[in-house]
Formats: sequence, structure tokens, C-alpha cells
Amino acid sequence: FTSIFLMDLMSIQEASSSSSSPFSSTPRLTYDVFLSFRGKDTRYSFTDHLYNALIQNGIFTFRDDEELETGKPISPELLKAIEESRFAIVILSENYASSAWCLDELVEIVRCMKERKMKVVPVFYLVNPSSVRNQKGAFEDAFAEHAAACNIQKVETWRAALREVANLSGWHVEESHYESKKIRQIVEDILYRLNSTFSSITKDLVGIDFSVEKLITLYLGHGNSACMTGICGMGGLGKTTLARVIYETVCNHFEGSSFIAKVGEVSKNNGLNQLQKQLLEQILKERKIKIWNDYDGVDVIKKRLCDKKVLVVLDDVDELDQLEKLVGDLSWFGASSWIIITTRDEHLLEQHGIGEHDRYKPSVLHVHDALKLFCLKAFKKEEPIEGYEQLSHNIVYYANGLPLALVILGSFLVGRTRDEWQSELEKLKKFPERKTFDILKVSYDRLDNMQRKIFLDIACFFKGETKDRVIEILENCDFNAKIDISVLIDKSLVTIENEKLWMHDLLQEMGREIVRQESPEEPGERSRLWLREDLFNVLKKDTATKAIQAIVLKSRKWEDVCQNFEAFHEPFSKMCSLRLLIIHHVRIPNGLNHVPDDLRYLEWFSYSSRCLPSSFQPKELIGLNLRTSQIKYLWKGRKCFPKLKCIDLENSLLIQTPDFAGIPMLERLYLSGCRNLVKIHPSIGQLRRLE
Repeated sequence: FTSIFLMDLMSIQEASSSSSSPFSSTPRLTYDVFLSFRGKDTRYSFTDHLYNALIQNGIFTFRDDEELETGKPISPELLKAIEESRFAIVILSENYASSAWCLDELVEIVRCMKERKMKVVPVFYLVNPSSVRNQKGAFEDAFAEHAAACNIQKVETWRAALREVANLSGWHVEESHYESKKIRQIVEDILYRLNSTFSSITKDLVGIDFSVEKLITLYLGHGNSACMTGICGMGGLGKTTLARVIYETVCNHFEGSSFIAKVGEVSKNNGLNQLQKQLLEQILKERKIKIWNDYDGVDVIKKRLCDKKVLVVLDDVDELDQLEKLVGDLSWFGASSWIIITTRDEHLLEQHGIGEHDRYKPSVLHVHDALKLFCLKAFKKEEPIEGYEQLSHNIVYYANGLPLALVILGSFLVGRTRDEWQSELEKLKKFPERKTFDILKVSYDRLDNMQRKIFLDIACFFKGETKDRVIEILENCDFNAKIDISVLIDKSLVTIENEKLWMHDLLQEMGREIVRQESPEEPGERSRLWLREDLFNVLKKDTATKAIQAIVLKSRKWEDVCQNFEAFHEPFSKMCSLRLLIIHHVRIPNGLNHVPDDLRYLEWFSYSSRCLPSSFQPKELIGLNLRTSQIKYLWKGRKCFPKLKCIDLENSLLIQTPDFAGIPMLERLYLSGCRNLVKIHPSIGQLRRLE
């Protein structure tokens, strides 16, 4: 496909009339094929059919449509077209050598073949290849006529050029064969050879073809207009690799090009004016361009690039200012320019006016491609070697399609024994691979403090939970959850599928590792606890500290209720910063004795006591959820919870509701399924906010 799309990239646009920069070592390649032919022999027959077949297959082809007057030299435009072509197809027909113009073309083609590495394909059309090589018959007659009328040295140059081309491997079109079949073979050969160039760029890259095709299609859709394309997604997906492949594949189609890596990091260290300078110097092939400040740089970019067709890649952008100062507006660049931006933050693209249609989000690799990529790194072949099949599948399962992790792990495991592979797998269950962790953590480091807290809560507790439920819980904890979850989605740290919050397994592992690193040896000094053994050890050893902010302990197996924690007098009392406590189907005797005042949300499914303890008095409590509990009386007497907004006692053993006089802010009360309920306290009538 790639050649087709690369050719379409040019075939729907006019070739730029401006010459290549004098600083460029080679001219840009505008055409894929230059057709050299004798007009009166094949213009309206074989050449026309071949030209149309090439164009229909997306191969951008130059064919001169003017008859040259006798004695008129080759035009500069024609010489330029030869120089800017990858291939030359020379159709050697009976009267080809009788045209001085064709022979001048041929000399130029041979020069480009030697100096520019142009590929030349001769087609012997209704002539004997031997007669052409040995310059017999019509070819001998033609050179005899030229010798009588032209400089002998020029004639010898023509002879040498024809001899060189005729000795190349080519195609023979014979009178007794169908031309359409031969044309199809020639086109397929050109397509294959064009594709081989792309294959060298994408060596050892897997699953990238579709993405390249998609992005070039986006560009083609803009016709001759300049466009900006955004590539966004989580770290490790291969955004930079994708941008680099496109850049290296198509940059020769532009008058100038620039690839600026790690824009966010470099701009913070060196300033944006240095990146503006790099952009201009790479495109203009000039050195020591003077830029005094960011605003001066904007003016220089506008003035110097506004009439140039350029390709610009800005990699890993993390601030809007970087886009505004480097590629502020499409009017800064000439027609058919292409600006490609990679970022982890989709909202930046939206802020810069890049519409959803022009944004592309690479996805993780499917299992087949993931295994292939891993094996290319681990075994230098596309499938596992004998004895490593299951181990390879286990590693691929762990990486969950993330190209970065597959490459790092494959490179690390190459040449190691099966025991070493198994040891690494066991290690990965406890600790994430460090290089992958560091790259993924870049996105976390760019969050503000509140966004980090919400990300860690989702990674530790809420992956797979309904978005609205998580927002409600977190807003009960005084977080601005709606906007900050939206930010996490923009930054590709969280996704929404079927109204539930999800994140890549390695992002979740990264978040949990950040929490573990708060205190590697002592879980009582970490901000969040989600493992039963960690909580049990903290309570048993009495090592709880004010560092603990949230505990979520879930058991979906009903039989786990039987696996009780032993009795602790006041298990949570030392956790004075505890804001969130969620426990499902786990019995902890005395669990709610003297809970911290700062507790904002309590959810305890199958809570085993018949009544909340008299010491239960968290003043900041906003949400209380005791579904399917053994509660019969929520509390005795009157309790004051000035901020409590929601009580959920569905399917509990509740007999009567509590006195509501001390809960003036209550908005929601859930009692469905409380079959034993016989009495509702009359103070419910005083709740003005109750829905």
C-alpha cells in the first residue's frame, strides 16, 4: 500500500515550481517514474496505456506531452523532472534513436543513474534487445544520420548512453504478446521496488503499516491545503516511531523538512527560541540564523516559510505555548505543507484548533503482532524458538500490547535461559520493568497535585468501576473529579469504555508502584492500601500512620467472609488522614471504633455489627454506604453529621431508621430491600434537601 499512498501524496498535488535549496546535497524527489519515449512510435499507444496504469496504481509519473521541434534543446523543466524522479522507464522503440531529444534525455538519465542512484528500467518495444545493445538495424541507421549532422563527440556520448541502458535488465514487448499483460507486470515490478524502500525504513517494526496508511490518507484529504495532524496517546504506544517512519518516508516530497524530538523537555531546558532556530536551520539548510527571543522567532518563521512546502514533526509536545511559537498557524507555511504533532495530551491538539478528524490515536498491538514484535527482539525471528513458546506468550500477556514494553523485555531476554525467563516473569509480578515505568511516569509527573491523587485512586482502586460512581466517591472526598478525570482522559492515562473507567495494565501497575515506593518496606507509611495482606500486617503490627489516606479492600467471593480479621480495638484510629474507606464482604471486628474525623466516604458491604459504635463520629462524613449489612439500628440516639449527604442501607437488616435531626444536609436515602424495616423516625420530615 505504501507506494500507492506515497504516490497519491504527490499525484493529487502540483509539483512545486521552486528549486531545491542550494544547501541540499540531493534534490527532492517529486516523481516516482519518468517516462522516456519516442512520441511518434508510442505516444498514443503503449506509452499512454503504461502511463495510465502507473497513475491508476498511485505511482506519480512524469510524461512530457509536447512534441519537440527539430533542433530545440531539452527544457530546464524536463531536466528537472528527470533529476527529481526515482525511476526512469525508457521505452526503446524502433525510432527512439532517431530523436536527438530522446538521446539527450537518455544521457541525462544515465548521469542521474550514476550520481543520484536513479533506477532505470528499459522496455524493448517491438525491437530486438540485441539490436539495441549492438546498435544494429534502425539504431545503426539513426546514428549514421546523426554522425553526418552532429558533433562526433556528442554522437559517441549518445551511443554510450544507449549501450549502458540497453545492457540493463528490462522488459521485452513482442508483437505476438498481449501488451496489457506486460504493462501489468511492469507496474507490479515498480510497485514492489518502491515498497522495498519503505520496508528498509520499517525493518523490525510490526503493525505500523495501517497507521502510516491512515495518516497519509488524512493528509491527502486536504488536497493542496496545508494541514496539521495530531498523533496522541499514552507513553510507549510508538507515537514517535510512527512519526519518524512517516517523516523518513515522505520528507523528499517537500521543499524542506524538520524533525524536532522531545519538544517539551528541550524547550524547558533550552528555551523555545532554540527550537525555532532548529526548525528554520533544518528547513532552510542555513546556519547561524539569529533569533533574539520567542516573538522574534515567530516573525522569522512566518516570513521565511510562508511560501515553502514543508514537512515539520514536533515530537512529544506538552504545552500549548510550544505549538503557538513553533507552528502557530497554517498560514505560516506554504501550500501542501504537513505539520505532524505527537503528544500524550489530546486536549492540547484541541486547544490548537486541530479537529478530531485530524487526530490519530494509535492502539496497542493485537496479540499476533505483539508476539511477532517480541520474538523479533528476543529471537531475531517472528516466532518463539522451541521450548520458549509458553514463556513468550506469558511475557506478551504481561505487556498487553504495549510496543515499548515488548521491545524492552524482548531485548533484555535475548539469549537467556528458560530459568532466567521464568525468574524475570516472577519479578514482573512484584515490580514493573524500570525503563517502561520511567517512560510511563512522564505523563504522571506532568499532572498537578490533585490530578495525581485522582490518578492514583483510579489505579489502586477504581479501574473498571462506573465513571459516575467514581466521580461521586471522589467528589465526596473534596476532589474536582469531573474536570480532572476529563484531564486524565485527554492525557491518555484513563479511557472510558461502556461508561466505565479503564487504563492500560502497565499504567495501573505504574500507579501502584508509585504508591509502593512511598515506603517500600512499611505499608503503614503509604498513602493507599488495597491488598488484604498489607492491611492485615499494618493492623497486626500497629504500624498505621497519618500517611494513609485511602483503603479499598474488595472481596468478590462470598466465602471470603469466613476469613475474618482478628479483633483489633481501634483498627483505624491512628489513620488521622483517612478520607476514604471501602470494604466489601470482609469482617473486621471493632472496625468502626473511633474512625478519624477526616473520613469523608465510608462504604462497607456486609458490615457485621448490628449498630454503629457510639464512638463513630467522623465530622467530615459525606457519604455512608452500608448495603447488605447486618445493621438493625444505624445508631442509637441522636448523632450529628453536619455534612452527610447520602445514606445507603439497601438490602440490610434495618428495623428502624435513626433520628435524622443531626443530618440537615441529607439529600438521598436508600432503603429498598430492607424487609425488616418497621419504623421510620418522624424527623425525616425535617429534611428539606431530601430528594
